[in-house]
Amino acid sequence: MLAFAYYHINFQNHLSEGGFVGLGLLAKYAFDLSPAMMILLLDIPLFLVAWLVRGRQFIWDTIFASLAFTGFYELFEQFSPIVMDMSRVMPLASVLSGVLTGLGTGLVLRYGAATGGDDILSLLLSKYTGLSIGTIFLLLDAMVLGLSFWYVPMKEMLYTILAVVISSQVITWTVNAGGAGIAVEEEAHGHGNVSMTHQ
Repeated sequence: MLAFAYYHINFQNHLSEGGFVGLGLLAKYAFDLSPAMMILLLDIPLFLVAWLVRGRQFIWDTIFASLAFTGFYELFEQFSPIVMDMSRVMPLASVLSGVLTGLGTGLVLRYGAATGGDDILSLLLSKYTGLSIGTIFLLLDAMVLGLSFWYVPMKEMLYTILAVVISSQVITWTVNAGGAGIAVEEEAHGHGNVSMTHQ
C-alpha cells in the first residue's frame, strides 16, 4: 500500500517528500550527493540505536518491512501499467496520498515494525516525549519540507503539506485504533520484544 501510494500518487503527480527521503532529495539538489547514500547514512545509526532500545525482533521485522517496501516500489516502477495523472485534481491527490501513506505506515508501526530510519526516529521520540507518533511524523516532515522550500515550487509544496498533515493524523488513528499501543517488553538479557498492549 505504501509503495503503491508513493509511486502512483506522490511520484507520478510530483508531490514532494518529507522525512529521510526529503533529506535525500535535498542533499541531491544542494550538494549533488546520492539520495540513496544519504538515506543509508541516516538510517544506519538509527537502526543501531533501535537494536539496543527496541530489541532484535523489532530490527528484523523492520528490515523485512523496508525490503518489502523497496521491492514493491521497484516492481511498480518497472512494471506497473497504472498511470494516475491527477494534475487537474491535486487536492484529491493530496488526500489519497495522505490516507494511503498514513494507513500503510500506521499498520507497519501498529504491528511492531518500521519502514525506515525516520519511522524509528518517530517511534523513539514519541516514547520519550509523550507526543503521538503522528505528531512526531508531522513535525519531522515539516522541518524537512521547510528546508525544501528553496527548490520545490510553492503550489507543489502546499499540496505536499496537505498530504503530510492528513498522513500524520491517519498514522495516529491507525496505531491507536481500538485503544492499542506499541510497547516493549524487556527480556532478562536486556533485549526487547515489540508487542501490542491495550491501554
